[in-house]
Amino acid sequence: MSNKVHVGSTDMEEGLRNKKWKVFEPSEKIKKIPKRLWDVGKEDPRRVIHALKVGISLTLVSLLYLMEPLFKDIGSNAIWAVMTVVVVLEFSAGATLCKGLNRGLGTLIAGSLAFFIEFVANDSGKVLRAIFIGTAVFIIGAAATYIRFIPYIKKNYDYGVVIFLLTFNLITVSSYRVDSVISIAHDRFYTIALGCGICLFMSLLVFPIWSGEDLHKTTVGKLQGLSRSIEACVSEYFEEKEKETSDSKDRIYEGYQAVLDSKSNDETLALYANWEPRHTRRCHRFPCQQYVKVGAVLRQFGYTVVALHGCLQTEIQTPRSVRALFKDPCVRLAGEVCKALSELADSISNHRHCSPEILSDHLHVALQDLNSAIKSQPKLFLGSNLHRQHNKHQNAVSQRHRAKDVPSTATEPSSRQGQSGAVSLSSFRTDTSALMEYRRSFKNNNRSETTSAAAAAGERRMLRPQLSKIAVLTSLEFSEALPFAAFVSLLVEMVARLDNVIEEVEELGRIACFKEYDNTRDPTADDVRCEKPANVVISVGAAE
Repeated sequence: MSNKVHVGSTDMEEGLRNKKWKVFEPSEKIKKIPKRLWDVGKEDPRRVIHALKVGISLTLVSLLYLMEPLFKDIGSNAIWAVMTVVVVLEFSAGATLCKGLNRGLGTLIAGSLAFFIEFVANDSGKVLRAIFIGTAVFIIGAAATYIRFIPYIKKNYDYGVVIFLLTFNLITVSSYRVDSVISIAHDRFYTIALGCGICLFMSLLVFPIWSGEDLHKTTVGKLQGLSRSIEACVSEYFEEKEKETSDSKDRIYEGYQAVLDSKSNDETLALYANWEPRHTRRCHRFPCQQYVKVGAVLRQFGYTVVALHGCLQTEIQTPRSVRALFKDPCVRLAGEVCKALSELADSISNHRHCSPEILSDHLHVALQDLNSAIKSQPKLFLGSNLHRQHNKHQNAVSQRHRAKDVPSTATEPSSRQGQSGAVSLSSFRTDTSALMEYRRSFKNNNRSETTSAAAAAGERRMLRPQLSKIAVLTSLEFSEALPFAAFVSLLVEMVARLDNVIEEVEELGRIACFKEYDNTRDPTADDVRCEKPANVVISVGAAE
């Protein structure tokens, strides 16, 4: 018995010891923190550089406190330099310039105006001085706040107006009670200017990060992403067997996702790039607004790619045997569009004009071949005469059966509908009439008065989903190629919208003074050549 108690106490001690170790063992989320930190730096190494620049800047402004000679001259106002570095120093040079100049100009204008009001109100009495200061604070505060609603001010100088309001009220209101407010304002202005100077030095001269270059690279990436999405989408649409994995769908989505979500990012980068100095070798002004226009055109083009991707995810699909009839011209057409997008991306990336013959003869030939292939299969889009005759025969048989049970007055409208109706209506009538015959036979076999109501309700519940399902299926018998028609229409729409993209990129090259296209440096110039296709008639109309 004692041995059992000893063994039990030993197990309890081991269990308590294991629980203690589990308490000190880090959780899974804590273990993932180092990897996440590494991934953030690996994704963009400039983030590490920016963090080091902020640390060095804060160390420099802290010397105003740490070094005794500097602290005696500036005093406690040195905290404004620290606050300026924390607030002003941004990731890119343009963002730092925008905030730094806004803060400096706002402080300077507010201080000058506050000194003027102090000079005017200085000789008046205490009561009149208080009224004058209160009136000035009200007028300046209301006017500055109203100015913030102007779109141009809101976009470019909103931060400066806020700093102006803050500084003006601090100096003006404090001057009523404190006599040395003028000297305090001088010291604060100097420390703020010192903080802004350190921020500008670190942003412009120490490993500068330019918003213009980011906007340039994102534009190139969007063109390449659209090209990959179109290529993957068409490749998946014409595959012989359906894939079980969703890797291709993720690849398609990632290609156009950056384009659709780029509006706010493009406008922000363009705003900051507009503040940056001319830092290129030729000192050309960066055409930030033209990059925004290119992004807008690419979003319009991206909506077509989204619709093309939607054709792969619809519940109603064209049989793969029908798609195979048009695979070659569609794949070639999509390939030429992707080739043109890749050429545009390469031209922007290398700061050169795109090929003057970017829309090639191959694109024209692919459109003509697709047009000929569609015209060679009219039965898929218009329906065959044999199918129509078969539907008419079935419709006539169903009407004869119905005439035996239904009065002639009731069959006249239905017969007229059968004569003048389309293929879809006759096919639908044929299948529903069969169900109606089954319904009448079911009623004749269940005429008992006690069970007729319950049987009718159960029959309606059973019949309703069958009717709706047959309505969908029979309407697809003559239109199984309509989903493919939508797919082809979107391909042709891409060709039409590609011209708008080319025009904006050419305008970008003209404004940015890109170098001329050199035929000798591009050995694949023959693959993208000649003129824009014109007067091509496609049987499947493209969406405007």
